[in-house]
Amino acid sequence: MSEPAPTRLGESLKGFAESGLATVQTRLELFAVELKEEKLRAGSFLFDTVLAALFIGFGFVFLLAFLTVLFWDSHRLLALGLATTGLFGLGVWVASRAAARLRAGSHLFAASLAEIAQDREVLRRKE
Repeated sequence: MSEPAPTRLGESLKGFAESGLATVQTRLELFAVELKEEKLRAGSFLFDTVLAALFIGFGFVFLLAFLTVLFWDSHRLLALGLATTGLFGLGVWVASRAAARLRAGSHLFAASLAEIAQDREVLRRKE
């Protein structure tokens, strides 16, 4: 006895499943690419931030040493007090900016989520 020929319904379901799996695979690949991009962006940002902070920190130290030596005979305590106040003020300002960026969050997977929402909308229209 020979095998029965596949029905149109079976072929249709198989095609639908293959299409769905292909869409899922594409979306997962997009997630992976976005994750790699975010990792590279975060690493680059961290490196640049640390390097900038290092150079700016050295610059401030040398500027403060210069100003302290410049005013050593007449206003050394004023020079040191202003320098200390300025550095604390800058520290508070940078910390508040960092906290704001942390609260703002990341746009990780934004493109993938938009694509999935678009896919769902297309499927709803077909129903």
